[in-house]
Amino acid sequence: MGNIMKKGRFSNEEMDFIEANAEVLSPDQMAVELDRDPVSIREWIKKKIGFSPKQKKEAAVANELKSKPYFKELSNQFTSEELDMFQFHFKKMWSQFKDDVFHTEEMQIIDTIKLEVLMNRILRAQHENQEQIQALGRVLQNEKQLPRDERDTELIINLERQIAVTRASQETLSKDYKDLQARKATMLKDLKGTREQRVKAIEDSKLTFASLVKKIATDHQFRSKIGIDMEKMRLAMENEKERLSDYVDYEDGQVDQPFLTPDTLNNTNQQ
Repeated sequence: MGNIMKKGRFSNEEMDFIEANAEVLSPDQMAVELDRDPVSIREWIKKKIGFSPKQKKEAAVANELKSKPYFKELSNQFTSEELDMFQFHFKKMWSQFKDDVFHTEEMQIIDTIKLEVLMNRILRAQHENQEQIQALGRVLQNEKQLPRDERDTELIINLERQIAVTRASQETLSKDYKDLQARKATMLKDLKGTREQRVKAIEDSKLTFASLVKKIATDHQFRSKIGIDMEKMRLAMENEKERLSDYVDYEDGQVDQPFLTPDTLNNTNQQ
């Protein structure tokens, strides 16, 4: 008769062993060392560490989330299933931003995922309400099919009242869902806009001379804007040159031109 493998949660020592040997031992080899089911070890690695570089990165993000000061508060706000979904969205969005996230963007991500969790909670409540309406409806229908003298009038009235209240609750939930959906869309738009502005500023700062020439040649709007800006600068320069070329009466009684060049000197002689 074979040995019975250990069951239950991994101990701290077992988790340390798995984490230390995940790169050098297979789940089957670690299962032999720990007298554990290899499937449970494989699932733990997938969840906590990951196998592919992408999985490892997402697992690291999920573990980092748990170290955040606000994670304890999230644990108090959501059920374990909701918290798992929260972590799923967090690591996906964080990876989507390539780990380049400012604190304000992090807060936007947190609030967006909260709205997603609340929307899912509403959908679950609607599903439960719908099942309750159907169950009450079946009882009501059976009661009404009885001969009139055998019907429980009080039960029928009570069932109809419960169905009406539950339907009203469905309408309220639908309104709440639409409100949350609109807020989520706005928040995602704001997050996208804020990030695009920051990324654009970073990309603009990395603009090389070659890429600038290419952008001028291929982007009509950018080329027009550059041309307008350059013409404004030229006109401003000409105006300032003309102003500084005029004679000025200084406090010591001398009269002279602040800006003296061959061109301004010729213009003076011609006058």
